[in-house]
Amino acid sequence: MSDNTLDSWETLLQEKKEALQLCQKKLNVDSCLKCERLLDCEIRDAYVKAVYDSMNKGKGGGFEF
Repeated sequence: MSDNTLDSWETLLQEKKEALQLCQKKLNVDSCLKCERLLDCEIRDAYVKAVYDSMNKGKGGGFEF
């Protein structure tokens, strides 16, 4: 895979990131932490899930920090 080719996990992540950024722009915030919908936001939840899935390529497992 070349550097210019995204796998399906990265493509989905990019789509969710763009949706999140569009929402932030619409609500005139530069961070979800400044949004009153933070804890009940389907867009942010979908983005977080896409980040997680892109990291493990859908294989599940836990985070190791």
